[in-house]
Amino acid sequence: MAEFRDARWYVIRRAGSTKPATYRCPLCGGRLPALSEHVLVTPEGDSSRRRHAHTACVLQARRAGRLPLREEVEPRRPGLLARLLGRAGRGGGAG
Repeated sequence: MAEFRDARWYVIRRAGSTKPATYRCPLCGGRLPALSEHVLVTPEGDSSRRRHAHTACVLQARRAGRLPLREEVEPRRPGLLARLLGRAGRGGGAG
């Protein structure tokens, strides 16, 4: 599971599966029935690497700083309007 743990950021969302399967939590290694309350953790938004995890394990890892979210690592760029207003406010005026 090294590729799961080597990610710079993660996307975490609630899982909603009705599939009768059992997964292995990538954080504790414990068994995780699909019908139990749990979350999906996707390293760097790569859905081919997503894993089902216990909610408690994810909360514990988040508190310890081991599962940073994308917004925490790569702050969102300002929107188009903010960029345009930022340019208009710089230089260019005889004030």
